[in-house]
Order: sequence, then structure tokens, then C-alpha cells
Amino acid sequence: MEFIEKVTENADEIQTRVLAEILSRNSNVEYLKRHGLDGHTDTEAFKKVVPVISYEDIQPDIKRIANGDSSPILCCEPISEFLTSSGTSGGERKLVPMTGEELRRRESFNNLSTPVMTQCFPGIDRGKAMNFLFVASESKTPSGLLARQAITSLLRNSDLKDGPDNPFTSPRDSFLCEDYFQSVYSQMLCGLCQNKQVLRAGAIFAAGFIRAIRFLEEHWSLLCNDIRTGSVNSLITDPLVREAVMRILRPDPELADLIESECRKDSWQGIIPRLWPNTMYISVIVTGTMSQYVPTIDYYGNGLPLVSTLYGSSECYFGINLNPLSKPSDVSYTFIPTMAYFEFLPVNENNGGRDEVTDSTSVPKSLDGEEQQELVDLVNVKLGHEYEVVVTTYAGLYRYRVGDVLRVAGFKNNAPQFNFVCRKNVLLSIDSDKTDEAELQNAVKKAASNLIPFNICVADYTSYADTTQVPGHYVLYWELSQNELSNPVPPTVFQDCCFTIEESFASMYRQHRNSKTISPLEIRIVEAGTFDKIMDYAISLGASNNQYKTPRCVKSEPIIELLDTRVMSCYFSPKCPQWTPQWNYKN
Repeated sequence: MEFIEKVTENADEIQTRVLAEILSRNSNVEYLKRHGLDGHTDTEAFKKVVPVISYEDIQPDIKRIANGDSSPILCCEPISEFLTSSGTSGGERKLVPMTGEELRRRESFNNLSTPVMTQCFPGIDRGKAMNFLFVASESKTPSGLLARQAITSLLRNSDLKDGPDNPFTSPRDSFLCEDYFQSVYSQMLCGLCQNKQVLRAGAIFAAGFIRAIRFLEEHWSLLCNDIRTGSVNSLITDPLVREAVMRILRPDPELADLIESECRKDSWQGIIPRLWPNTMYISVIVTGTMSQYVPTIDYYGNGLPLVSTLYGSSECYFGINLNPLSKPSDVSYTFIPTMAYFEFLPVNENNGGRDEVTDSTSVPKSLDGEEQQELVDLVNVKLGHEYEVVVTTYAGLYRYRVGDVLRVAGFKNNAPQFNFVCRKNVLLSIDSDKTDEAELQNAVKKAASNLIPFNICVADYTSYADTTQVPGHYVLYWELSQNELSNPVPPTVFQDCCFTIEESFASMYRQHRNSKTISPLEIRIVEAGTFDKIMDYAISLGASNNQYKTPRCVKSEPIIELLDTRVMSCYFSPKCPQWTPQWNYKN
């Protein structure tokens, strides 16, 4: 806590020092020489000659490193591996260069949240965490460098030891098993048989945690049998996993009876505290589009605090949550100025921002000289304003646009605190309309409130712009979550949901609807488990269990076909949303 206090008080001075250190170390790298920095380490010279870039701008350099060029192209320190970003470029995974020093810096960053959590939850360090974590398969570049997901790198590089000092309920081999069924089964089994020791539960993203609980719903009888007999089901064939679990598992008929009794009940509300009674909080990312999972986790957790501890990406680690007990909608992250040199591009129409018309995997356009001058430093951002974050890292990224849009929520001393708003790219567009992730999320949230009287909520959703007919229209796929108190929903209510969404969209969309250049929005209700099928499909193509997030817009034909085969009913907006012409005059 003393460190956090110190670095946030001296944020401006530290940022100047961090940039000078990065540039001094890397003064001889090819990239900086190419742009004529000539060994300068001051902020003014750096901003004058080094351009703001996206991944495409350095992709040729990344490929050279991946193909075996060991010269100092981006960084003076040898590249130890590549982290694969969840985004793509031209259909290829983005490869983010990583060094041994940067990995150690991130390990230290992860430890910053420990004193914060201990203050909020006294005694939390005396128990275990039931965290559902998964590795993805690794690949190697032609030069032999590993390319893997960030969590895979973290788990494989960790010195986690099984036994009483293991902070997790799961043994290391359960985390490292690449077979999802065997991994989640063994993790759930270990979490259940140590249920009294669990003080916190979670996953990386909210969606991953919900999937683990749904796995329990489907397989609790097998798990109970293992706990009752002290043996591991024959479906678990990985010998390392079996051996690791057997070191933990003991016959416990009484516990098996308790779990069976709770899981047999019609309602699963509060299943987390019912099975893990000492749980203090659930650790999951619930910001951005993950916020739509909050009602489901609240249902399972019976109101346990939902805590998002850190904010980071494959490219950089940014900030920590200093107020873990804040509501999910109020979560903000205090940027730690020692992690990288941060700049911020104001979100507006000139630089693209949240109005840029791109597809869901595109990269923001390059900036011209005037637009680059708009960037502001860490300590100069303004309260309530939105920015796209730009980073310069120790591992060889210079003025790199990460693509996240953030809103300034406040300050810790001189360091800003940011709400995560959305990924920058626009999701849906038929004509000149532009609907982004945050706008779609808010519209769905409003529409879903129409289902509350029927005790039904939207469990998951995605969308696509259907242009197979002219004019095209927006299609939303909804999977619903029901319980024992749910009632049938009249078709008119779903039609009202369609209309509510359209009314929530921006003026340009409503104008197109009124001019009949966009057809009525459609909601397609899909069978339960549909979005698990989509996740299975994505994982079969190499996606990570940890980093997978439901795409809020789909364009892949196989996924659209999968969705359409599971549609149970369709509803359309019954009328055009309200629109009044608004004109801007310039003198």
C-alpha cells in the first residue's frame, strides 16, 4: 500500500523517468533508429518523431523476430516468447513480444492487489481460492519461440507447488491439462472436497465462471460418487491429473450427501454459499460486456461481492482496483505509472474513437500529425472524458494503440482511475449507422428489463448485421435463463424488447429505420446451451478457455449456421423508433 501511495503521488515524475529508461535502454534498436529518434530520451523528441501505431504497422517486424531474426529490432533485451492476443490481424493471431524482465514486472504487479484484498477481506489469506483456470495449446514460431495465451504463460512459468502451501484448491496438473473436460472436472472435484477451506472463488472472466457452475449442474452426480468413494472417475484419463487429485481426495460420504442434497433441489439460487459456505467474494472480470453476466452470478452467489482486481491485456498491465467492494458498474482501475509509459487519445469523431466504422476484428486507422498532437499524458486526462489508451512498453511496443476505450472516473493522488467502457471497434453497421459494443450492451440491458416480471433474464447474446436481403437488418440471438418461478413470455413482450433496443440506438440508426433503409430489428430465441456450443467451437479452433469471451457480433458462417439451427422463435420490432431531425450549423 505504501508503494501504491508513493507512485500515485509522483505519477508525472515517474512517467517521465519510465519513458527515459525505455528509450535509453533501447536507443540502438532498429525501430527507433528507423524513425530518427537518434538516442533522444526526452518526451518532446519522442512524441515528435515516433508515430502512434496499430498492430499492422509493426507486423513485419514481428514476423522477422518470429522467423529467427535475433537482431535488436524492437527491444534490446532478447524476446523470450510471444503472447497471443485475443484479437486478430488479417485472420492471424496477434503476436505480442515478451521479455523475461517484463514477465517479472507483471508478476510483481499481480502482487499489488494482495494488500488491497487483505484490507477489505481480513483473513482472506488463511484459506484457499477455488479459481477455474485453463491453459490453451501452445505453438512455436519458425525460430522456436513459444506463442501462447497470457494465462498459459503465467501458469506454465509459475513455481506453484502442490500441498498445504498451494493457495488454490486445484493442483498444478489440473490447471495444465489441455483437455477442458478433465481440467474442469478435476478442478471442481478438488474445490468440492475442500469446500470448507474455500474463501474465494472465481475465474478470469465472468463467462468462464458461469460455465464451470453449469458444468457442476450437469455432472454433480459423478462428482458426488468420487467424493463418496474417494476415487476418480474413469473419464479422467490423464495420469498426472489422476495422481494429483488422488493426493487430495479422501472418501467423505457425509460431504457427498450434502452436495447431492443441495444439487437435487429445484433452485440453484445461492449454490455458491450453499456448497462453499466460507466464500467471501467471487473474483471475476465483470466490466465491459462481462457486466451482462452479473445477474446470473448474483443468482448463483446470492449477493456475494463480485470483485475485478486487475486490468491488463497481452500488450500491457495497466491498473488495479483499489475499491474491491464497489458495484460492478462502478469498478475503476488506478493506473500504476511504473508499468509503462501511457498516453491517451481523446475519443471523438476526428480520430475515429467509438464512431469508427470497422468490423469486430479490425484495427484502428493510423493517425495523421494533427491527430497525434491530441494525445495527452497520464496526469493530464480530464474527469468524465473518454480516451483510447496508447502504450509504450519495456518489451518493445512504442505508442501502440491497444484499442480499449476508458472513461476517467476519478484520481488516486495524481494517478487517474478509469472505468473500462468497451473495445473500440464498431460491431454493427448496415448503412452509415454505427453501433458499438457499449451501445449494444446498454440497449440489451434495457430491453431485458421487460422480462423481469416473468422471472426470466438474458443469459447470453450475440448479434450480426444481416444483409442477405435489402434493406438489411440487425439480428440478435438471445439465450434465456429461467428458474422455477419463471412464467411464459407473450410474443408481444419480445416484440417490445425489439422496439426498446431500437429506441436505445443512436440517432443515425433511428433515422435509417424511419427512412426504411434498415429493416426492423429481429430477436431470435435460441435453445439453452447454445452459447456453450459456440464456445466449444471456438476452443476447437484454438481459443483459450481463460480468454474466451462471447463475441457480441458474429460474422463467421459456421457460427451463424450453428445459431440458426438452434432458434426456437423469432420476433420483430413492431414499429419504427422515434426520430427527430437534428441539424448542426457551422457559421
